[in-house]
Amino acid sequence: MAGTKFVSIPKLEEYGKWFSEHLTFERKNGILLARMHTKGGPVKWSFQMHQALAEAWTCIGHDLKNEVLILTSTDPYWIGDFDHASFAEVEQSPDPDLKFDTNYHDCTKLVENFIWDIDIPTIAAINGPGLHTEFAIMCDVTLCVPDFVLRDDHFGDHTVPGDGQTLVAQVLFGPKRAAYNMYTVQGFDAQTCLQAGAVNEIVPHDKLLSRAWEIAEAIMKQPRAIRRLTHQLTVRPWKRAVMDDFQVQTGHEFYGLALLRSPHHFDEIKGRWTEKEKK
Repeated sequence: MAGTKFVSIPKLEEYGKWFSEHLTFERKNGILLARMHTKGGPVKWSFQMHQALAEAWTCIGHDLKNEVLILTSTDPYWIGDFDHASFAEVEQSPDPDLKFDTNYHDCTKLVENFIWDIDIPTIAAINGPGLHTEFAIMCDVTLCVPDFVLRDDHFGDHTVPGDGQTLVAQVLFGPKRAAYNMYTVQGFDAQTCLQAGAVNEIVPHDKLLSRAWEIAEAIMKQPRAIRRLTHQLTVRPWKRAVMDDFQVQTGHEFYGLALLRSPHHFDEIKGRWTEKEKK
């Protein structure tokens, strides 16, 4: 008999409480549904949400009872609103360590932990247009609704677009189309994303989650080792891209903000969303 014990890993019942302001979890037969929210409503993007997601990916990946992940968000957007107070607290703070932790560390771990810490098949169910879809596009299988738009508003916000959206655009659409998308802030609609391979299916909203569960249940019919080792193949191209470019892109984004001493301009971003919806 071994002289020591295995270290205890947090259980779903534990980390479900830790992330309750940002994520709800439902697990059936090894399939974990994770839904992003802000206190039960639509997501308000914040530094707290940044940090919560980065840490949640690690907990999800380390829980060996999770066999397939379905990731979705709360209507009407994937991520479409902002917690102004959260960003003001950091951007107006004189503490450089706080700015490093929230801007650089949490921003990089938001993607890196998703890629390196989750070793199970992943399915994204994108329930509407919104920002920060990079980790949804990096899932093994990505479903979206017809009104989804893959967009990056950073350049229009006087910010270098370097925190993940540009990376997926460069990988999937090529450098020229990605550059045009960055400068014009137009985005790629759902049909364009389907043609480019950024999403796998466009699904009516009322069938989105049921289709995600259907795919997850089909994956679960394969042996456990086969599922997990197959995910290692599907995620490998993203690991290469993240290793090669992601920290460079993130560093450029926040170096630009530091040079200008500029805050995010959320009202302008939301205004552009509103105008597009009216059209």
